[in-house]
Amino acid sequence: MAANEVTHTELTALEQSLCDALVPLATALRARASGLPEDRMWAEDPVEVSLSALAGWKVVDSAVSRLTARAARTAGSYGASYEQLGAAWGITRQGARKKWPDAVDRPSAAAERGTVELFGGTAELFLESSSGSWRWTGRGADGTDGTADGGSPCGSKEEAAAYAGAFLKEHAEGDVG
Repeated sequence: MAANEVTHTELTALEQSLCDALVPLATALRARASGLPEDRMWAEDPVEVSLSALAGWKVVDSAVSRLTARAARTAGSYGASYEQLGAAWGITRQGARKKWPDAVDRPSAAAERGTVELFGGTAELFLESSSGSWRWTGRGADGTDGTADGGSPCGSKEEAAAYAGAFLKEHAEGDVG
């Protein structure tokens, strides 16, 4: 049995505890809906009685959703990834990201930067927060400074690295070929 699987006995105990916890809430909801005294409110039309219980479960369902979102945010604040959240919930990484979009912190500033060192030169890659585009600035081995063309934002870190690499190759000392 996997660590996150529940035994039949555990599931039965959980369901009993949930039913026990639901009784006061369902009773309060039924009392407001029916206006009947407590000794008669459960002896009415079975459809109405069942709907009162269903309304109680809706409240429980909403509370569970809030608590699971809180647990996901807590795990994310301690460094859990969407892949880990999904595994714990039995869904994909993408499903976890959709279910709890704010659970995992955005990458740190270090992850939004990079360095390319080629042909004796260096270029720094960075994510421009205002546009969400990747840019680069560098110095070739021949001392020439360069930056990403302002009119050509890069859609990914890899694309910015490719342009920076081409610049560094163009401004290498000696014949690079």
